[in-house]
Amino acid sequence: MQDKRIIKYGRVVVKIGTSSLIHPATGKVNLQTIERLAYTLSALNNQGAQVVLVSSGAIGVGLDRMHLTARPEAIAQQQALAAIGQMELMNLYTQRFSDYGTQVGQLLLTHDVFDYPLSKQHALDTFNALLDQGVVPIVNENDSVATDELDHHTTFGDNDQLSAMVATLIGADTLIVLSDIDGLFDKDPNKFADAHLLHEVEHLSASVIMGAGGTSTRFGTGGMVTKLRAAERMLAGGGQMVLANGADPRIVLRILAGERLGTWFGHRELEDAVNGN
Repeated sequence: MQDKRIIKYGRVVVKIGTSSLIHPATGKVNLQTIERLAYTLSALNNQGAQVVLVSSGAIGVGLDRMHLTARPEAIAQQQALAAIGQMELMNLYTQRFSDYGTQVGQLLLTHDVFDYPLSKQHALDTFNALLDQGVVPIVNENDSVATDELDHHTTFGDNDQLSAMVATLIGADTLIVLSDIDGLFDKDPNKFADAHLLHEVEHLSASVIMGAGGTSTRFGTGGMVTKLRAAERMLAGGGQMVLANGADPRIVLRILAGERLGTWFGHRELEDAVNGN
């Protein structure tokens, strides 16, 4: 095993989950995480990389803004919170990225954008135009209109899927998913003390999938299973994905510098080609 990974990142998608953006104990926005995320992605942008951020957190921020401690069951109430929280979240991102001289833009997407060729092409054109101008697109699902109760399928179900679809759409070299766990383990580390981190995964076997459990919090909806589905999509498209702990988003710089952090999902021949082997 080599000491370092060599990861291409001409275009990179970074996805951050609600659990990294919201303090679990208080439900308040984690301002330090947002600050470090803005610094990290601005640093990459300044290096010439084209960066897309897929950010969860709209409903979590909405809960905080409205001083609520429980996620409401009614879909309309959740959509209202998303509308409030998305605006506040973008205000925070705009302020923090501006501190580093980086322009951001917002794209709110629904699943049917990817289902119809014309709207899919329009979305790609928008991404390309933003990236070519050095703008960091910030993407989220349009939670205020996307529900399973509409006539057609509009939801992604989670932003892990959305991030993989965006990465595939724009031809990103790498998807980095930041979560509240260090990577993929052979069993649930919260339940088993002897759980081992899987540093590299080339194939999502039945045993690997069996070891993953889907969990969610009152703030977010994703779990390990959704991340494996995102990895599966990236592998199918010939890309690679790294799942790592997002407590400090500056880890992205370390991952792209080659440190073997988190779990790398990819094809060995892909890494060998990058390494020149």
